[in-house]
Amino acid sequence: MPVVNFDALPDDARAWVFGAAAPVVGAAAQSLLGTVDAHLANWRAHGAPLVCAREWRDDRFLVIGVNEAATGATGCSIDGLFHVLRDIESLVGTTLVGGGTVYWRDAAGAVVSAARPAFREAAAAGAVVPETLVFDTTITTVGAYRSGFEKAAADSWHGKLLPVAR
Repeated sequence: MPVVNFDALPDDARAWVFGAAAPVVGAAAQSLLGTVDAHLANWRAHGAPLVCAREWRDDRFLVIGVNEAATGATGCSIDGLFHVLRDIESLVGTTLVGGGTVYWRDAAGAVVSAARPAFREAAAAGAVVPETLVFDTTITTVGAYRSGFEKAAADSWHGKLLPVAR
């Protein structure tokens, strides 16, 4: 049983968060999740199945977790996951793998994404304030995902991108 329910993963399980540059809904989301599920069902490290799970959140975030206490992910197995995700990008019409994108909730509660300079500009214009909810895509464990993936900008590394109060 390599694929488990995400809730069954322990807090110390390794996690990766992939943020979509644009919302992925409908048939595109079904294609994305179907392809990911097929990969996870056969995901292996040196021939051993990985105990893994995925979660899809807010039409934007794919979270993959691996219980490394059972079998650890290897460089080759991780590269394989990234390769599959890069292939999916063209199918769903948005990026999933890459860095430098910041995600937050706007005043209406919708998830917004932009490059760091644009996030800083939004903060300078007052559209992002210390209380704005942001998403920390840099987390590396399932426990960190559960306890701090979405939090106020002031309580995250995002706070360093906000203007200093005078």
